[in-house]
Amino acid sequence: MKDDIHPEYKKILFIDSSTGTKHLIGSTLKTDQVETFEGKEYPVHRVSISSSSHPFFTGSKQILDTEGRIDKFKKRYQMKREQGQKDLEKQEEVVKKKTVVKKSKKK
Repeated sequence: MKDDIHPEYKKILFIDSSTGTKHLIGSTLKTDQVETFEGKEYPVHRVSISSSSHPFFTGSKQILDTEGRIDKFKKRYQMKREQGQKDLEKQEEVVKKKTVVKKSKKK
């Protein structure tokens, strides 16, 4: 193995910005910030979501809607299909009116 080609592996302090939870993890990440944790100074990297704040890990799932994705798709598709059917009926009415007008002009 070649020397001096691999990044330095060291302990990094990851701080969850939403909960303030701190995780000490080994990483090759380079950062300029430094903070003291448990009596030692560690490089710091702030993250927006970690296992302490993510709904999957905390068990606090937020349900935004009661319909599933398939039901929403079917509903949306049905609405577009109905709208297309209405448009088609309107076009047929316009064509019928034009043919009636043309027939009456021929007489």
